[in-house]
Amino acid sequence: MNLKGTLPVLILQVLSAGERHGYAIAQEIKESSRGVLDFKEGSLYPALHSQEKKGFVVSVERRQDGRRRRYYRLTKAGAKALAAHRNEWRQLSTAVTEILGAT
Repeated sequence: MNLKGTLPVLILQVLSAGERHGYAIAQEIKESSRGVLDFKEGSLYPALHSQEKKGFVVSVERRQDGRRRRYYRLTKAGAKALAAHRNEWRQLSTAVTEILGAT
């Protein structure tokens, strides 16, 4: 199944629950989707950086257990973008469900 373009909004959704580092974001998506969605570093970090450039997330580097980690947090602009994406997704999902259910 091709879910191209869904990762940015999933990142925003995870961060709406609070600050996380990249690995924790990926794990939350994987666990919430019961393993169906398993994004690797090669796609996760470019998506995070893109959301940061758009002003939807901000990051800060911290030490945890002797390791440096970058933590990401949702901004007000990110929360607004997430709300808009949710509405768009509901409309798209409803339309696709109607079409697929029609057969």
